[in-house]
Amino acid sequence: MPKPSFGGKRPPFRRKFNSPKHRKNERIRVPEIRVIGPDGQQIGILATSEALALAKKCGLDLVEISPTARPPVCRILDYGKFMYEQSKKSKDSKSASTKLKEIKFRTHIDDHDYEFKVRHAEEFLGKGNKLKLTLMFRGRELQRTELGFEIIKRAIADLEGMGTADNEPKLVGRNIIVTLTPLPAGRRKPKFKKTVEDEGPEHLDDVDDSADEA
Repeated sequence: MPKPSFGGKRPPFRRKFNSPKHRKNERIRVPEIRVIGPDGQQIGILATSEALALAKKCGLDLVEISPTARPPVCRILDYGKFMYEQSKKSKDSKSASTKLKEIKFRTHIDDHDYEFKVRHAEEFLGKGNKLKLTLMFRGRELQRTELGFEIIKRAIADLEGMGTADNEPKLVGRNIIVTLTPLPAGRRKPKFKKTVEDEGPEHLDDVDDSADEA
């Protein structure tokens, strides 16, 4: 079948509208529904028109929360407040799924090991994880803490295309610690290659969210 011609002009633009996630009020077209009241108590099966009238009497909305049930389940509630709570739950869930990773350094690290660790740091940040950088001192190394701060600040600078430090590095016990938050996905620009083929040093660890942060 030949396609319609628009005389060399672009076809008319058609705006796409996203359907609401939850149907409400007059958009609920089924004849009867199971209704849950504003207090969370089940009212029972009502004609949709009757349930809608009840919702309006309460100054609230009738919202379909389980469309696949038979009959569909609807609740009388404040739709704006309901959507805010749904959005908050979604954000909290995403936040909980984000892991805190850790990269550990020593003061006497050579360039190869340093680059290996920074590459892994880029990978962690590239996956949207927060990152904890830890510089560990041994024995008398604590007498030259400035060497540790130089390494940590160098790492922060090398990772600036992937994440930003939450605050300044600080000395906690025998360690210098700082935590980085990943940049938005579209703004991440790794300085080093994303993959590491050779074997490298250890201490590329997951740590609990309760770990000390900078």
